Amino acid sequence: MRILMVGDVVGRPGRYFFMEQTPELKAAKNIDMVIVNGENAAHGKGLTPGIFAELVRGGADVVTTGNHIWDNPTVLQIIDSEPFLLRPANYPEDSPGKGFCIYPVGKKKIGVINMSGRTFMQPLMDDPFRLGDKIVSFLKKNCALIFIDFHAEATSEKLAFAHYFDGQVTAVVGTHTHVQTADEKILPKGTAYISDLGMVGAENSILGVEIEPVIKKFLTGRPSKFEVAEGAAVYCALLIETDDKTDKVIKIERIFIKP
Repeated sequence: MRILMVGDVVGRPGRYFFMEQTPELKAAKNIDMVIVNGENAAHGKGLTPGIFAELVRGGADVVTTGNHIWDNPTVLQIIDSEPFLLRPANYPEDSPGKGFCIYPVGKKKIGVINMSGRTFMQPLMDDPFRLGDKIVSFLKKNCALIFIDFHAEATSEKLAFAHYFDGQVTAVVGTHTHVQTADEKILPKGTAYISDLGMVGAENSILGVEIEPVIKKFLTGRPSKFEVAEGAAVYCALLIETDDKTDKVIKIERIFIKP
């Protein structure tokens, strides 16, 4: 089984490059399933029904999100009805949507969990470790493979979370920082890991947005309106291959594509 996990898609340049590259990747590398973070796909913040449909047409099977999931209120039109659109599971229980799903690939069932970190993040999140225990225990009864998108800021929290679930899930990948890290590895008990997948967004940018407003904010300390940067994009992802008989991770490949 080959699963592609794709970093945060940022705005129109990211969406278009995702839709251009993903079908080619799926064909070239015999990919069975694509999981992509779409929380920045709508003008850099949030997700709309139309843009969710674009990502699906472009090859996404499951779309995860993060702290920007509520930034575009039109997502509320679909978040309860789309079975493979996720928001972080550790939002309050009465939040719209869901934090995990089961996706069928052939005869196998694949569990996907979306979880948010708490260090330097919004304080309303429940404990991802203890909640993760409950969700993983449930999914292990039904799924051959389990993948977690851990949307978090601190590398230490990401590493701690991954080691905590090492051997219990197939992969823990970090999202949120938009900068692809070079620390992809298979942990001692068999779980695939990378601190951050990176992004699919304009290369000549700061995390996918225009450069000058970000510099202005640092120089002045005052609010500055950020706009999605245009131009050629990069595509960041991690390809995880598992053994069809044992369901163990046998290979991982960091993907970085630029025009």
